Amino acid sequence: MSGIVPKPYWKTKNMAEMSRQEWEDLCDGCGKCCCIRLEDDETGQIYITDVACKLFDARTCRCTDYPNRSQKVPDCVTLTPENTARLHWMPQTCAYRLIAQGEDLPPWHHLVSGSRETIHQMGMSVQDAVISEIHVPEDDQVSRIVIWPGEPDIS
Repeated sequence: MSGIVPKPYWKTKNMAEMSRQEWEDLCDGCGKCCCIRLEDDETGQIYITDVACKLFDARTCRCTDYPNRSQKVPDCVTLTPENTARLHWMPQTCAYRLIAQGEDLPPWHHLVSGSRETIHQMGMSVQDAVISEIHVPEDDQVSRIVIWPGEPDIS
């Protein structure tokens, strides 16, 4: 036995080479990408809120209808190897964004820690910290701008 430990797939494959399951497994389940974003018309600055998509389950940090999300929420963006690097609004901590930038996964990512609960235990998800968009009028969303852990301060 040589004792050589193989590198994990996200360190040896580019995104286009990943299997469907490997691609889906990159998602850390933080839920930040499911939060409503607002763009300042004058500056182009993107602000994130604590208002989540109507399909988002705040307890599980998962979409309640993932296979049909794009039909039910037309502005839901489907991540692909081709568009990930261009989506500047994605959370700074997003595994897809990190891998696209040539960075490694953080220690709280389930593929590193071995548990899907680590992200919640470390406070890096929006678990139980968001409200559904069905309860917040669009005009009130600007009052719900937040800075999630791991994201840059906007002030």
